[in-house]
Amino acid sequence: MNYLEIYRQANHYLNLAITHRSSDIFILPQKGRYVIQEQRGTRLETIGHLPFSEGQRLISYFKFHANMAITEQRRPQLGAMNYQFQKATLNLRLSTVGNYLNEESLVIRLIYPIALIKQEFLFEEQINQLMTWQQQRGLILFAGPTGSGKTTSIYHLVRKVAEGKLVLTIEDPVEVNEPNFLQLQVNEEANMSYQALIKVALRHRPDIFIIGEIRDQETAQAAIQAALSGHLVLSTVHAQTAYGVFQRLKQLKLDSNLIEQALTGVAYQRLIPSQSGTVKALYDFWSPKDGLSDLPSGMSKQWETYLEMGVKRHEISAETAAQFKAG
Repeated sequence: MNYLEIYRQANHYLNLAITHRSSDIFILPQKGRYVIQEQRGTRLETIGHLPFSEGQRLISYFKFHANMAITEQRRPQLGAMNYQFQKATLNLRLSTVGNYLNEESLVIRLIYPIALIKQEFLFEEQINQLMTWQQQRGLILFAGPTGSGKTTSIYHLVRKVAEGKLVLTIEDPVEVNEPNFLQLQVNEEANMSYQALIKVALRHRPDIFIIGEIRDQETAQAAIQAALSGHLVLSTVHAQTAYGVFQRLKQLKLDSNLIEQALTGVAYQRLIPSQSGTVKALYDFWSPKDGLSDLPSGMSKQWETYLEMGVKRHEISAETAAQFKAG
């Protein structure tokens, strides 16, 4: 294959994945050849196969354009490049690593401009709850598995109220490109941690903070203090239910009284496969105003009710409702 053929092949897979609004492209060695897959919503779809030598050349093409070492095929590498799709520019984040046979694999994360990201809701009225919380300011937290659309929800939510306001984001890494926001990226090697960037960001006097993820006590404390000082702060946290977020914050040694004062609400989110073939966001809400004692360990009754309504309205299948009943 010559360079032009590899160029066309790379563009073909990129364009296909972008058209499907996939989040990732995987180029993986498999039984003496390469398989090309894309993460489309909750499904991993195969979109092509290549002879082993062609797969290697395709990986080398991407590595070259992402300023990665082409000759290094075993050690992990990270890279980045831009890609023009129609009138939009996407950021691509590349990660390579070789297996024990020195067969290299590549994963490409597609970072879309927020204007290209369409978000659908299983129940549109749930947006009203999120908008009400935004008007109250304080800390709004999103929970849910990786790939459940938490960051997309935060960006779409903030865009609705961002006009005339300074919106500052701190992420690791930046997952959505929004030129109207001041976006900072964590870089531990340059001593640019979440905590350090939050301190710097406060000097910019932003109206709205987006903190990519609360991972530790220091970041959690900084988010709480920013919320208590009058900022609207939106972030994500690892928890298996909306109720579990409160317990997670307590595990990070935060005072319950401070949590109650700063936390406006929690939205646990999943992307539910619909009968139309798309995925739609569904939320389970909890707020400290609902009470802090005797919190359930699972999902709320309202979550189950929404799933049942989705089945009755023929939005989702009964099998899907059963699959997501536990969150």
